[in-house]
Amino acid sequence: MKKHFAVFIFVFLLLGLCVPPGFSQAAGTVKGVCRDSEGKPIADAVVVWANQENGQKYTLKTNKKGEYFSLGITPSKDYTVTLYRNADDVKANKELLHFGKVAVSLDEKELDFDLKKEAEEQAKGTGLTAEQVKQQQEVQEKVKKENNTIKALNEKITTSNAAMKNGDFDSAITTLTEATQIDATRDILWAQLADAYRGSAAKQTDSAEKKKRLEEATTDYGKAIDIKQKAVDAGAQKPEDTKQLAAYYNNLGEAAGKSGKVSEAVKAYEQAAQVNPEGAAGYYYNAGAVLTNAGKADEAIKFFDKCIAADPNKADAYYQKGVNLIAKETLDKDNKAVAPAGTAEAFNKYLELAPTGPYADVAKQMLASIGASVETVVGSKRKPARKK
Repeated sequence: MKKHFAVFIFVFLLLGLCVPPGFSQAAGTVKGVCRDSEGKPIADAVVVWANQENGQKYTLKTNKKGEYFSLGITPSKDYTVTLYRNADDVKANKELLHFGKVAVSLDEKELDFDLKKEAEEQAKGTGLTAEQVKQQQEVQEKVKKENNTIKALNEKITTSNAAMKNGDFDSAITTLTEATQIDATRDILWAQLADAYRGSAAKQTDSAEKKKRLEEATTDYGKAIDIKQKAVDAGAQKPEDTKQLAAYYNNLGEAAGKSGKVSEAVKAYEQAAQVNPEGAAGYYYNAGAVLTNAGKADEAIKFFDKCIAADPNKADAYYQKGVNLIAKETLDKDNKAVAPAGTAEAFNKYLELAPTGPYADVAKQMLASIGASVETVVGSKRKPARKK
């Protein structure tokens, strides 16, 4: 038994020694040194060897001397080798330099990255100095980074717009908050975030939460206004920038008004009118509406007069002026209501401009009530002012 066992072991060893070379795994070796535009070693850089034939990738990291090294690289005639400053740049696809069609065999392959040398080589072909080439590369990199940022922000804006359209304001708030964390210098991001908070406030049943969201909206509109105002003051604005700035003020006024901050709302509407005189009638009307709903008839009348001065054909302004004049009516000795001067003219002008308008019936009732008893006046239904 022992003899047979020894023979078996011997045969097995012989078979093991006779394994054909084709069954072994052949691999190459790669190494190199990475230097920056000043010729200094790039520590903790990332070098990616990507096999274009089979999709296999080897991610290597440099040491403090800028050196990288790896065994076990599958031979191929087509590797793309890319240098990145660090791991974050790999994720952002922000490369420093790459080589294509690099071959790896069973022999050791050495491939260095010398950004200074590359810049000098480029300078020879362009007539520029190495420093000028470096500056040119920095500008190109800045443009590329800006384009990538814009792309990411546009994707978030598209996502948030879809969410708000479906009434999902909370998702929009999350997405737009992420966008402001990417770049807090874009007025449109703060304005849309404010829009989302303002929209979400209307859906809140808890008064404290509603107030909180409206305050968030006013804060973010303020940020959008500051950024846009600086652009306008710098003289680098586009023709539509002033209208956009006025729109921000208008929305700020609405958010402030809904949160009970009447004076802040009126101030925002006045600023909108100053920035964009063409839209002044609408802004003055909104200020008058906030004051009407706050029971401030005298101030409301002044703003409806401003609205009418800016647009004499704005029918609703005459109606709202009449409503506020009626609020100032007094009683005569016979206990009949006496409306202030101009009340009848305001309602009649409204009916002239909008004979079948939404307030036509009420305007006629108001006209009929002038001089009637208080009960008659009280019995008339007065609609609150609507913002335009």
